[in-house]
Amino acid sequence: MKKRSSLLALLLVLLALPFLLRALPSRVSAGGLTVLSTTPAARSLNNPIITPITITFDRPLNPATVNANTLMAFGKWSGAATGSITLTNANQTAILTPDAPFFSGEMGMVVLSEQIQAEDGTFLPDGGYSFQFWLDSQPGGMSFTVIDTLSTRSEPNQDTVAYGGVATDYNEDGWADITIVNELTADLRVFLNLANGTGLYADFLEPTFPVAQQASPSEPSDFNGDGHADIAVANINADSISILLGNGDGTFAPQQLVPVGISPRGIAALDVDGDGDMDIANTNNGSNNVSILLNNGSGVFGAPTYFEGGGNGEWGLAAADMDEDGRLDLIVGTYAGSSLITWRNNGNGTFTQMDTAPAGGSVWMLGTGDVNGDGHEDLHVANGFTNKGSILLGDGAGNLANPTSYDTGQLTLATDLGDVDGDGDLDWVTSSYGSQNWRLFLNDGDGSFTFNRDFAASSAASCALFADIDNDGDLDLALIDEIADTVQLVRQNGVPAATPTPTSTATSTPTATATNALTPSPTLPRTLTPTPTQDVNVTATPSPTPSPTSSPTPDPKLILKTYLPLVKQQP
Repeated sequence: MKKRSSLLALLLVLLALPFLLRALPSRVSAGGLTVLSTTPAARSLNNPIITPITITFDRPLNPATVNANTLMAFGKWSGAATGSITLTNANQTAILTPDAPFFSGEMGMVVLSEQIQAEDGTFLPDGGYSFQFWLDSQPGGMSFTVIDTLSTRSEPNQDTVAYGGVATDYNEDGWADITIVNELTADLRVFLNLANGTGLYADFLEPTFPVAQQASPSEPSDFNGDGHADIAVANINADSISILLGNGDGTFAPQQLVPVGISPRGIAALDVDGDGDMDIANTNNGSNNVSILLNNGSGVFGAPTYFEGGGNGEWGLAAADMDEDGRLDLIVGTYAGSSLITWRNNGNGTFTQMDTAPAGGSVWMLGTGDVNGDGHEDLHVANGFTNKGSILLGDGAGNLANPTSYDTGQLTLATDLGDVDGDGDLDWVTSSYGSQNWRLFLNDGDGSFTFNRDFAASSAASCALFADIDNDGDLDLALIDEIADTVQLVRQNGVPAATPTPTSTATSTPTATATNALTPSPTLPRTLTPTPTQDVNVTATPSPTPSPTSSPTPDPKLILKTYLPLVKQQP
């Protein structure tokens, strides 16, 4: 009797199962919740800095699922775009109204979680929805003055090797700060903007913020969703990633240190698994692979998983929606293989290869942006010892055209985009370690570039940051020299006011340009003295054993330093 009862119960469950499954909402079914349009539009340029973010869907939303945990916005320099979220258009349009403006000329990002649900019970597809856009910058007249030179050294003879950094507002006062990543001292040094319109900065905060050996590439984001900007740093010699959560006052909590593969070289922040928080990807040159670090939503990252990057000597890395499906993909650049590989984000923490293209030379760094105004993501590449920089146009389907290469000088380490002349397209600056200069190219409007000028480095140009350091609406430059351990603050002087009819003759003082003598750095007060902190480590599974051909590439900069004094500056 018991056996018959059990069989009858099982039969009833099996008969009811199809109806139960139909009652469950599904993210992956055809006809699920879909994004119809956004403002700003994905990949668009020249958006006003005071702008609401609107996302219109194909059906009404369940209001309980639309909140700060499922709709996030971030400006690369302005930080987390927190504000009120409302629903309009019969609950089909979500509007995030930021409490503060974005910064002129920066890139913004919006991330929607796959947990956003429609009234009919359907969800966004796996992976959610993400898009990037650029903010407007004003014409500045293209006259530049070096207004100050910051030093990253505590003592004159204590080298820090200031490799790079970010211009993110870490104390949330509405002005771009400068955080420098130092390879030798293995720390972050934060210079706070004086916030008085001069474009000048206070001395770096002390004590500094520890990371690990040969800290180099970095990426800002809000990893724990608290509205404060954070930072992730790749530590080349320590085979690890440091994640430092911002406190909102220019200081950071102790780092979380996550072991990854051998010699991590590139880093990117994106939502890999669709849960609405920012995960981390990094390339490992020595392991010939890519690490994926998943965020638990609180800014704590688990042990990485890995996938083969598709080339030889994975080095540069960037995240952008190359196939325009609403998920940020990865672009891997190889140093030994001189190739670029685009990887489609599957929305579940995995990636599928889309295309492989020649990079124009070895890849040291790469970035993305629509340089020809066709609405598709393009790539800009620093080609290292190839002594070139390259531009590759994207087609919106994940494929790249052949590179167009430009002479950028010896050992080009860095490449950055920004609309420096305010004409509505993205211009380009490269950093040449060997030629000791930063080279500025202006966009002709169609994705081709014309050399404009060089900015001279005293020793070795390692990185350039576009940022509006004086908040006048046009883009300025912070130029990082890793041998001199300095940051040149190069202010764009703005468009001169209309000259009235003169009533008397006056003599004006000429303005120095950025290639001439530098203004001595004034002594400025520190505004914060944070309490020393201790690091927090996380245990991770070891990286897969490298293949016989994947031993780490020796750092070319170490070779170049031996003959750098003999290198002549390029024209």
